Amino acid sequence: MLEIVSLDRALCLPASDVAALLKGQLIVATPKVSVQKGWTFALYPCVDAAKTAQIKPEYHQPTLSLAIEPEYHQQLLSLAQATLTAQAGTITIEAWAACENCVMLHETGQIETLSDLTVWTKNSLKRSLQERQHLFLAFLRVYQIPESITVSGHVVTSEKFGKFISLSVLDEQQFCKPLKVTQILPVVSDRVFAQRKQQLEEMRPPPHPELEKLHSAIAQLADPNAKILEHDLKVFLGWADSCNAQLDPDLKWISTITSVGNSSDGNLFEKLVRKSFIKLGFTNSNVNPCASLDPEGCGGAGGLDFYCEEPYKIVGECKATKTDTVPSTTPAQLIKLGLRHLQERYNTSIKIIMAAGELNWHARDTTIGNKMNVMRPETLQKLVELKAQHPGSINLLELKPCLENAPFGEEADGKVIQFVEQIWQRLKVRSQVINAVQALQENLNDNHPTANDIYIHYNAIFGKSPSVRLSERSAYNLLIELSSPLSGHLGRVQKEDNWHCDRFYFLRDLEVNRGSERAASKV
Repeated sequence: MLEIVSLDRALCLPASDVAALLKGQLIVATPKVSVQKGWTFALYPCVDAAKTAQIKPEYHQPTLSLAIEPEYHQQLLSLAQATLTAQAGTITIEAWAACENCVMLHETGQIETLSDLTVWTKNSLKRSLQERQHLFLAFLRVYQIPESITVSGHVVTSEKFGKFISLSVLDEQQFCKPLKVTQILPVVSDRVFAQRKQQLEEMRPPPHPELEKLHSAIAQLADPNAKILEHDLKVFLGWADSCNAQLDPDLKWISTITSVGNSSDGNLFEKLVRKSFIKLGFTNSNVNPCASLDPEGCGGAGGLDFYCEEPYKIVGECKATKTDTVPSTTPAQLIKLGLRHLQERYNTSIKIIMAAGELNWHARDTTIGNKMNVMRPETLQKLVELKAQHPGSINLLELKPCLENAPFGEEADGKVIQFVEQIWQRLKVRSQVINAVQALQENLNDNHPTANDIYIHYNAIFGKSPSVRLSERSAYNLLIELSSPLSGHLGRVQKEDNWHCDRFYFLRDLEVNRGSERAASKV
């Protein structure tokens, strides 16, 4: 049964600090009073009146003020400024915290390392240390409040910054009783918090400061693909857990490809096919509306259903149908319109018929004789779902020979399915390599196993048949791939004299899910 958390006070912290705590970029605060382990309290975001005055009222936009710039690292300035704007005049309480530890810092060296591990600049922390002669560092396990609380017209005086206030003083009607929290919504997982807490307690420098700057730059972009990359970076940096990975929002329309392709809605099917090829990474300049990839348009009468220009040319015709067979007019239409709009480019283009129904014998002969691939909506959906779940898994240059070579006609669908299955198998092997590293690390009491240890352990557990056994060199190449900064699943300790002795350690899982099944089993 869930224990109810009762909150009767709040810790007043700078609004930008609270925002960073809510984003998982921060797990500590520097209050002006000691905080006891086990205390629970709301987080009250405070705004300095001097900073608020620097917001231009006519535009309601914060200026890059000298009051903000020295306090936070460059990558947090945009968040700090946005927070000042949002909190001006109205305070929103969105989080509460439980104190996991509180230590006192006295030395300048500790302050400099703390700056590298947090959002505060060295000068800002040094000023605070000089003013107080010490700094309290409170480790806070932060949780979201299910329904945020807005407080209007109440101003917390500057002497309360870094101290506790009673919730009842904010609004007698709203806070006459302690706030009851019955839903536990942690910002970061237990594992992530424990790792970062240990790093801060030991004052170990951050391993990838350049990626933290990259994350902050990407976080300001509204593009959905940027949001996916932002989350992947948060997982790699330890600000989020892989089990909390956000699903690609495009999966919503991707999941409809099969049903629409097996319906009579040809116009919608054509649009979904165009969106699918864009999702896979194909492009088109869209100069010619009759040979386009614009997902908001369609070929219409006299136009091609879809045409890709880069990284190689693909031209295609769509045929959505419930039960009807696909007539010979469908591939004939592709030939006719392809030659009309593309001329000589048509002959060098890969040709695809997207069709749900079976082809009649005239259509079969035409597609095979003209080297046309016939792909079912179910197969296209599998291909695009794979791209959405594992964005870097599909190499379009590897897909090209699959589409260029026989078999053609309806049998071509099988070679695309096989292409997808091969990629899932590659992902499964990589997931198993990661599991092997994790298992060895646990058996060695967190000591890092060597490449040779991992190679032997992998084949003992997963490589029992010759077809799936890895060679020593192929296992090492996979370890290098998985430990690259852009992958971030493993870490690597390089031994220049002998690559066999390179050591690797676990950072995060590779989730390989196909529907409700997990393709990669745990060791």
